[in-house]
Amino acid sequence: MTAAEPIRLQKFIAEAGVCSRRSAEALIAQGEVWVNGAKATLGQKITPGVDKVTVSGKSVRATPQPRITLAMNKPRGLVCSNDDPHHADTIFSVLPREFAKYRFFCAGRLDMDSEGLVILTTDGDLAHRLMHPSNVVVKRYYVILKQPFPASRLTQLIKGVVIEGERLKVERAALVNPGASQGSTHLDVHMHHGKKREIRQLFTLLGYDVKRLRRYQIGALRLKGIPLHAMKQLSIKEIELLFHTPSTPRAALEASTLPSDLDHED
Repeated sequence: MTAAEPIRLQKFIAEAGVCSRRSAEALIAQGEVWVNGAKATLGQKITPGVDKVTVSGKSVRATPQPRITLAMNKPRGLVCSNDDPHHADTIFSVLPREFAKYRFFCAGRLDMDSEGLVILTTDGDLAHRLMHPSNVVVKRYYVILKQPFPASRLTQLIKGVVIEGERLKVERAALVNPGASQGSTHLDVHMHHGKKREIRQLFTLLGYDVKRLRRYQIGALRLKGIPLHAMKQLSIKEIELLFHTPSTPRAALEASTLPSDLDHED
């Protein structure tokens, strides 16, 4: 950003690491953003280094953060929130010391009981690309149920269930190592939208309890070589893998086709 070039207000806020562009637009609409002492409007442009911007009463610095994107192997028990009054342990509380001074936000959350691949970034443009519904970013999950799921009901996962006016569904699903009864407690599930706890709710509505839920792939980027709790800084090439479409699963998968650390039920 330069002082000589006006830019859209939501882009400025995102590049400063306050939140994503989408969230910035919501804050502007809610009257939480002010420019030079006046309430901001959607679509407004500002000149960084000249105009004074505040969000929820706090000044936003004109110097953007460095663009850093991390892939984390999230364990169960951590929440994907910058500040949760009910849970002290968040994914941001375990950031490596060299990154703790920057403002990260989560581009695609997992609930507290779920684990696996989470993307943290200071890059507002990247977060916008990952989370905007117009961009199809496919996420793959390894699901372990308490009861075997029959192959004959896989189409129900894809067709979905309507509850309170919303359809809960997945894009693709396959059994992993089905038994002679053509059922399995282990499934490979694809989803590219994802409402809060959608996979868990969908299986519950169909009469099955989720024992374990782990996201192991986003786009073509797999959770590989990152220990639990650990993070890896992504290269430009690895970031672009997030937007590549993974291959279509067969009707049933062998466990050997999945990452080797996914078949443990601890």
